[in-house]
Amino acid sequence: MCGIVGVVSHSPVNQLIYDSLLLLQHRGQDAAGIATANGSNFHMHKANGMVRDVFRTRNMRSLPGNSGIGQVRYPTAGSASSEEEAQPFYVNAPFGIILAHNGNLTNWQQLKDEMFRIDRRHINTNSDTEVMLNVLAHELQLSSSGLQLDPAALFKAVSGVHRRVRGSYAIISLIAGYGLLGFRDPFGIRPLCLGKLETPEGVEWMLASESVAIEGIGFEFVRDVAPGEAVFIDLDGNVHSQQCAASPSLNPCIFELVYLARPDSVLDGVLVYNVRLRMGDYLAEKIKRELPDVAIDVVMPIPDSSRPAAMQVAKKLGVEYREGFFKNRYVGRTFIMPGQAVRKKSVRQKLNAMGIEFKGKNVLIVDDSIVRGTTSHEIVQMARDAGANKVIFASAAPPVKFPNVYGIDMPTRGELVAHGRSDEEVARMIGADHLVYQDVEALKQAVRDINPALKGFEASCFDGNYVTGDVTTEYLDRIETARLAPSSQSDRDADRDAASEAIDGGGPARSQLHLQLSVG
Repeated sequence: MCGIVGVVSHSPVNQLIYDSLLLLQHRGQDAAGIATANGSNFHMHKANGMVRDVFRTRNMRSLPGNSGIGQVRYPTAGSASSEEEAQPFYVNAPFGIILAHNGNLTNWQQLKDEMFRIDRRHINTNSDTEVMLNVLAHELQLSSSGLQLDPAALFKAVSGVHRRVRGSYAIISLIAGYGLLGFRDPFGIRPLCLGKLETPEGVEWMLASESVAIEGIGFEFVRDVAPGEAVFIDLDGNVHSQQCAASPSLNPCIFELVYLARPDSVLDGVLVYNVRLRMGDYLAEKIKRELPDVAIDVVMPIPDSSRPAAMQVAKKLGVEYREGFFKNRYVGRTFIMPGQAVRKKSVRQKLNAMGIEFKGKNVLIVDDSIVRGTTSHEIVQMARDAGANKVIFASAAPPVKFPNVYGIDMPTRGELVAHGRSDEEVARMIGADHLVYQDVEALKQAVRDINPALKGFEASCFDGNYVTGDVTTEYLDRIETARLAPSSQSDRDADRDAASEAIDGGGPARSQLHLQLSVG
């Protein structure tokens, strides 16, 4: 999961992109980067860390130009936190292209090999974003014959990308001297939306992962980019768009709505906050069915993303809603932290239980999801330590039984607490008296209640259905083997420490990278 943004303006864009990345910071705290175009020159600065740590005044001054792109990242598929793989990426031919990517390419290894053997392009990192950049560059070379570039050639190139690339991808790229190109994979797994701002000098345009990044800086949300569609905004502010995929279908990642996206964002016609409310409605109905004789004194959320669902559960059950857990906002997400000891320590630092709300009560705790179960076990124990009589645990999402290979760095199958286990077994593992999961179909219906036009979803972590059709058991075996590949325990420990630091907020960027690229 990453956050990407691109702007074509009539004035310097560095501050606009910086402000937008702050609004997308929840999508990645591992690294950040901005690239701008000033005439024929690209200027880029990127490093590990949070946006506020990566960019100082001197860095912002070195990013002139009226068009640019930016990205916030956390690593996927178990990759290490590497400054060399921070985005955007740059290639000088043809034209000069800078690109940022949100998603994960399932066939990137095959493409990397093809780049070397057939396309004669060298890939210098293990980033699938660099692979995507070179695939796009190769297709642009073919479609334009290396000469003048026009929208028709751009769209032909994107069609070529769709034919070759598998997996999930939302792409924003800046082409020197031409403009901003954005496109989305044919399944629409990762979000991408378009916004505009009317100014006395003319219309300014913006592409971003979520609508909150557009509206939060004063732009107007226009629409979502359709699956397979490409949008090209030239440097004069003219917008061209075309469907570039043979058989596009909309299958947005449902985990975006459960956990990843900001509640005030609109993705594919769905206000995230409203979906989380409906998730609470359906979860309450299941609790009534499965636990009709269980007395519940109070409903409590795990802050922050489970609050809307918990409020609706309390309302539907006719039970008091209370805030019993309080969050330290300077500790990051825990479900992607490798290493049980690291996660256990992080949960205790992240949450504090207020005893007065627990003592002697039967407490229903609502969380957005249960992944490894380590966090849930610690939360249940905290409730018991605070004096709870009974602890009932409810997940607003269904059981996470399968890895996500489309850009969310979930654990291997063996690390997923619900993989191969019954609900009763999971309840015992996390220490709860009772456990209730959301049903998969109820979750999908919660989304359709908000936007009935949505028919399909990418819900593979819940139902094991990988919509791109190329993910097999053998593929999952390979990526899990690669995930556990470090040759020694010390290597694995080092990787865990690096990942933990990245997710916990990154800290000051250790070594800043700034590039000024002259494009002829």
